[in-house]
Amino acid sequence: MKILIDQLMNQSGVKFGTSGARGLAAEMNDLVCFAYTLGFLQYLVREKVPVSASNRVMVAYDLRESSPRIARAVRKAINHFGFQPVDCQTIPTPVVALYGMSEHVPAIMVTGSHIPENRNGIKFYLPTGEILKKDETGIKQQTVEIPDELFDSNGSLKPTECEFSSETDHNNAKQYYLDRFLRAFPVDFLAGFRIGLYEHSAVGRDLLYELYTALGATVTRLGRSETFVAVDTEAVRDEDQCLARTWATGQATGQKNRHSDNPPFDAILSTDGDSDRPLLFDEHGEWIRGDIAGILTSRFLLADCVVTPLTSNTALERSGWFKKIVRTKIGSPYVIEAMQEAVSHGYQRVVGYEANGGFLTANSMLFDEEESQYPLLALPTRDPAIVHIAVLRHAKDVGVPLSEMIHYLPRRIVMSDRLQNFPTELAQRKIEELVSGGDEMVQLIFAAFGELQTIDHTDGIRMTFGDQDIVHLRYSGNAPELRCYTEADTKERATSLLYRTMTILDTWRRRSQNDSYPYQH
Repeated sequence: MKILIDQLMNQSGVKFGTSGARGLAAEMNDLVCFAYTLGFLQYLVREKVPVSASNRVMVAYDLRESSPRIARAVRKAINHFGFQPVDCQTIPTPVVALYGMSEHVPAIMVTGSHIPENRNGIKFYLPTGEILKKDETGIKQQTVEIPDELFDSNGSLKPTECEFSSETDHNNAKQYYLDRFLRAFPVDFLAGFRIGLYEHSAVGRDLLYELYTALGATVTRLGRSETFVAVDTEAVRDEDQCLARTWATGQATGQKNRHSDNPPFDAILSTDGDSDRPLLFDEHGEWIRGDIAGILTSRFLLADCVVTPLTSNTALERSGWFKKIVRTKIGSPYVIEAMQEAVSHGYQRVVGYEANGGFLTANSMLFDEEESQYPLLALPTRDPAIVHIAVLRHAKDVGVPLSEMIHYLPRRIVMSDRLQNFPTELAQRKIEELVSGGDEMVQLIFAAFGELQTIDHTDGIRMTFGDQDIVHLRYSGNAPELRCYTEADTKERATSLLYRTMTILDTWRRRSQNDSYPYQH
């Protein structure tokens, strides 16, 4: 049977979001995943994307219950296409992406990242790195031929089709990623640091332990879970923040006699599910937001151009540290595209980051000419380790604990939250109403926020009020959620803006569910 990928995406609900295709795991049956993989490979061939003559394709997956099955369907599609699937097993997204780039072959990562376990996704990588929006369009336009005899009536691979030739390459991918850091940084680069590693169900938990230990840190493993935990590094759960504060006081780590002014860790570090976004807590267990960590990492790497989405903290501009700053829509493909353009204009140390903390480098960068013989290789996809390492070392070089690093930045506070189970169609319609209604509509609904200064429609709607208070609304590309970001000069004001806005959003949802519900501004 012939299937147009774009139509299948609409029928299945498994669509491209901010990074890769995502949907309910139940909707990501073997046939859907098989078809998407064929669409990706067919696009590569038709666009004459240069690939290694080996025709190998790297495949890895996270620790969700549905991921091994989806990865098997992906490998089966690669095998059916005539290419050689390489089973890289459970390794982080940046690891399989970097390895694919080093081997000049495509790579595929099965992961839902931070979203709940009942959902999942697939990320596609060219031999040059993450696919961009134009590549997504090209994949959606592919019509693929699906052999009916491979699948049963539920879209599952028949048992006889689950066995096929597949090369395994797990350790080489991991070692290449480790060597990226161990060659660029001295062996004792993190010597003296006491790190608490919050492992939960992150696929990179063992690898990061190995890396930070190899760089000289003393690492204590915390909170390991054998069931999947949806850790979002942008909207950190209350229970995760509670755990970090508990560990920071020495409780639950066998150090209960520690005094509060002598915490057991210099930092508590973690990642999301596929270990491409960092999560950082200071020595007191207080969360360091990803966009703040991104500024500090960019400074540590002496970036001459920084690319980041609109939602990232405007302390970036106010710092005055960087020669060039570029703002984009939300999503790593947009950040990567802008980074590529910056490189084409001659910038030598181009970096990008997102509010979720994911950090990208477009150039290979020499850390220290006296201490380092090899540069840190470019990695134009999200990577958590460089953020962990850079922020820790930056604090040491400045001579202050992590909790005091933010004092080196202009004080701007960003808060964010999301309203889950918010229908995507409703979110789109409400934002479109605000956009089409213009200043009058915005001022009417958000009258309590002060005088409206500007509106930005680049991604959703971003409203700036008096005193440079910011409220940004956008619907998620990954799940039925409506996200809100607020920014102000104080935490109290940013929190107030967030609470008031979330109340408005909840009213929208309630009214859509019950026409008799009174509309409230």
